[in-house]
Amino acid sequence: MTNNFLKLQQKIITCKKCPRLAKYINEIKGKYPSYWCKPVPSFGDINAKILIVGLAPGRFGSNRTGRMFTGDSSGNFMYKVLYDVGLCNKPKSIDSNDGLKLSDCYITAVGHCAPPQNKPTPKELNNCFPYFVEELQLLKKLKVIVTLGKIAFDGYLKWLVEQRINEIKKKDFKFAHGAIYNSNNLPHVLIASYHPSRQNTQTGRLTEKMFKEMFVTAIKHS
Repeated sequence: MTNNFLKLQQKIITCKKCPRLAKYINEIKGKYPSYWCKPVPSFGDINAKILIVGLAPGRFGSNRTGRMFTGDSSGNFMYKVLYDVGLCNKPKSIDSNDGLKLSDCYITAVGHCAPPQNKPTPKELNNCFPYFVEELQLLKKLKVIVTLGKIAFDGYLKWLVEQRINEIKKKDFKFAHGAIYNSNNLPHVLIASYHPSRQNTQTGRLTEKMFKEMFVTAIKHS
């Protein structure tokens, strides 16, 4: 990993911009001293053509392990699919030292701290937004953005609008699972997906087949 990525990761890990989130994860640390309980950095292949954008760390997932989508049901669901389509080397992610490596994809989130009830506030998302902007600048080979959930989808649209890319208008983009936005006006192919949370996977709103087909499509566009 280059110095620029390492510097960005360090900025994220040491961030204290959001008092509510800092207080929340410190309280968790008090109950579970072995937990990571800091902002969780992004990770993956820095030459990635596919960027996966999530919402925020789960309290008992990456807030515990210190690595995105690691150690909970959402991560288990996602990494099995990434393994099946060839984007990672292991079908399950247990902890940050389990040897899992991503190939041609990078994983980030619009929020880097675990929020109460999994709901970051708009101000907290705005505080994290500069890190997302910097990542998009550093990931030079990106072709496809996969957004997991509407908040992640809206985060990428915010970047498009603020960059004034071909006068993009947010109202022209509608979130739906499997929605693809691919035109010469866009710097990347944008693909929307339901988030692999329990409330989606256990109810059948998002199936493994749906998720896998979406990533197969992402690979074709990359």
